[in-house]
Amino acid sequence: MRARLQRLLRHRWVDDADLRRALPAKVLASLQAQVAASEQRHSGEICLHIETGLPWRAMWRGTTARERAVALFGKLRVWDTEHNNGVLIYLLMADNAIELVADRGLMREVPQATWETLVARMGDAFREGQFERGLQQAIEQVSTLLEQHFPLAPGQVNPNELPDVPGLGPL
Repeated sequence: MRARLQRLLRHRWVDDADLRRALPAKVLASLQAQVAASEQRHSGEICLHIETGLPWRAMWRGTTARERAVALFGKLRVWDTEHNNGVLIYLLMADNAIELVADRGLMREVPQATWETLVARMGDAFREGQFERGLQQAIEQVSTLLEQHFPLAPGQVNPNELPDVPGLGPL
C-alpha cells in the first residue's frame, strides 16, 4: 500500500515544467526533424511519446509503463502501418521508464536483445541528464534497424503514415 501511495504521489509531483526543463521546445523540434529525416531513408514509422505521469485511471489500476506503452501503441495506431514496421519510443518520466514497442514486422527481424541494448543506452544517457542525446541516439539506432530491414527502393517515398511531432502527455 505504501509503495502504491508513493508511486501515486510521484506521478502527481512530476509535471509539465519538469518535461519542459528536460526537453524544451527547441529540443522537441529537433527530434521531430530527426524523425522526419529518418523516415526518408526507410519505409518504417517512428513515433515518440512522453508522459510525465500516468492518468489517474491508469494509476488506480496499477498500470505499468510497459502496459501503458502497449496501450499507446494501439491508440496512436503505430501498429497500423502498411508494412507492420512502426516503432513507439515511450518515456514515463515519473517512473524513469523507457519502453520500446515495435510492430510485428520489425520484431520478426530484430532480436529482443537488440531492443534491450538500445533501452539500456537511453537509460545511461538519461541518468546523466542527457535526454536530448539519449533520444537522438535511440532515433538513430531505430532508423538504422529500419534501413537495414525495410529500406526504400530507388524512387520510393515513405508515405509518412504517422505524425513526426513528439507526443506529450496523456491521450
